[in-house]
Amino acid sequence: MIKVMIIEDDFKLRSMIAEYIEKWNFMPLLLSDFERIDEQVADNMPDLILLDINLPSFDGFYWCGKIRRISSVPVIFISSRTENMDIVMAMNMGGDDFIHKPFSLEVLVAKMNAIYRRASQNHPNERLTISAGDLVLNLSNSVAAYQDAETSLTRNEYHILYLLIKKSGQIVSRDEMMRALWEDEQFIDDNTLTVNINRLRKKLEAIGLFHAIVTKKRQGYLLQ
Repeated sequence: MIKVMIIEDDFKLRSMIAEYIEKWNFMPLLLSDFERIDEQVADNMPDLILLDINLPSFDGFYWCGKIRRISSVPVIFISSRTENMDIVMAMNMGGDDFIHKPFSLEVLVAKMNAIYRRASQNHPNERLTISAGDLVLNLSNSVAAYQDAETSLTRNEYHILYLLIKKSGQIVSRDEMMRALWEDEQFIDDNTLTVNINRLRKKLEAIGLFHAIVTKKRQGYLLQ
């Protein structure tokens, strides 16, 4: 079945959508925690996302941007907003379509089928990865692979390795890593970064990759 994550804080509407799309071979994933949406997308790996704009804490535009860092899953915005600027913003942040509330459930399903079909044709069996040499990071399941060995990473380890691979051969400062890891947090323990770096090093060593992360004194870290 096609997994559809419904990110909507209107409980009645969310339940109505879920009940209806189940009849059309969709598996609804009802998200109720709106604080770590990107993590839940990474954990559940949906095939399609329905995303409201007006959400607690951060809006749908913000979360679509975060999702786009880790996945190309199709995103359909569903919103009562009617301003052209909202539609433009939704598309600019990586949305694939925009449906105004109130909407027909039949039309919603038709759009979902069309967008999912198009995405499947454009990216058949896609595994989103980035790499540096023989080190490969799978963005959809947070698994690092080297030659024939693999290791699963925690959220922080994933973000650290993602940044190092993205800037492979360049020094990444501790401040830049801290901002990437905890940009939404108020209180940060500097030692936490060191702990996560050391854990990541051990995991890379366990799959045969030794001395990959180099410490540059008073500068940061380098993936070589």
